[in-house]
Amino acid sequence: MSVTHSHRLVWLAAAAGLTVGAAVTWFVSRPVEETVDLPTSSKKSTADKPLTVRELPASESRRIAEIIAQVQREYVDEVTPDRLLEQAMRGMVGGLDPYSAYLDRREYEELRRGAAGSYPGIGIEVSAESEGIKVVRSLADSPAARAGIRGGDVILQIDNEPVGGNVSAALEQMRGPPGSLVRLTLRRAESAELVSVALERAKVEVHSVSGEMLESGFAYVRIASFSETTRKDFDKVLGELSMTGRLRGVVLDVRHNPGGVLEAAVEVADALLDSGNIVSATGRTAEANFRMDASRGQLLEGVPLVLLINGASASAAEILAGALKDNGRARLVGRRTYGKGVVQSVLPLADGRALKLTTSRYVTPAGVSIDETGIEPDVLLPGADVMPIAAREDAEVKLALRTLREPTVTRANERR
Repeated sequence: MSVTHSHRLVWLAAAAGLTVGAAVTWFVSRPVEETVDLPTSSKKSTADKPLTVRELPASESRRIAEIIAQVQREYVDEVTPDRLLEQAMRGMVGGLDPYSAYLDRREYEELRRGAAGSYPGIGIEVSAESEGIKVVRSLADSPAARAGIRGGDVILQIDNEPVGGNVSAALEQMRGPPGSLVRLTLRRAESAELVSVALERAKVEVHSVSGEMLESGFAYVRIASFSETTRKDFDKVLGELSMTGRLRGVVLDVRHNPGGVLEAAVEVADALLDSGNIVSATGRTAEANFRMDASRGQLLEGVPLVLLINGASASAAEILAGALKDNGRARLVGRRTYGKGVVQSVLPLADGRALKLTTSRYVTPAGVSIDETGIEPDVLLPGADVMPIAAREDAEVKLALRTLREPTVTRANERR
């Protein structure tokens, strides 16, 4: 992979919300953002001079002081100055766009752990339910998997406290250091039986890639999110599937993939392309302008690909989809993607805090910005988005497989 960029990207982290650090991994429809922590040397202006903070004019200082005084005097509950300052910073950055954010110490640490592909927790993916949170899957060799927690189970209580449908509150309840215990009350998917399980939190390795053979010669590979370990996991899964015999086609699934590490998506695209552009981005600083191209050599050379997408395929997943589509490497089956065409940089602050700030806009190899528009599939599927289920039982996977075996069968459905 060749990169035209003034600095190598050190690491790119998933947004807070994708990884919940000390509890579980949360994959829902809200997209995560591609991010980069820049080297210390890059945090300077192009003239290599330290950045300075403009002093506020007296009128602005008076306005801020007046607001703080009114809130402290009149608000129904007592509010500390520290809390007011924290909320002011969140509002200032969060008001820029839907993706920029001020991160406190815990949020920043969770973001870093999420990008690394491991965290202390119980190892489950969840989605919101009206009366609890539904388990999408238990991660391999995690405390949840060892306790027999399966996809479709609904968590109703955490440490005897009801969770309702508030995922964020549930994640807070499940946080805790490795070795500590958390007790869950679940309703089993297949029997509606209520069970209580106690789990010991541990370091969980998040393998974002899984796969299986659908039938002789045709494989299914799912990428649930993008982290620093995704390319390694991708190579491992493809290697294992290739050992079953010659592959004649692969269904690659990024439905409900909210994104994550930009470079991981680029690495997967590079593994599947022999040449061509993968993504280009522009911004106001040298670091925000970059172009990433595929290097010679590819996995699955000559093997047809179908990429499954939907409205919850976002950001880094859209970079992969755009690269494979515009380079003619894969046919896209599903529904229009989310439409997030901007990149966030994670900029460390003092005392373990950070800013997640939108710094670039990117375009696909065809020069198209997909922000707020998404990527249109080649084969449009009817109906609403659904969560992926077991591949052999998934109707959309079956259609993608049919598209691989008989490329002309669904031609009439294309671009309707």
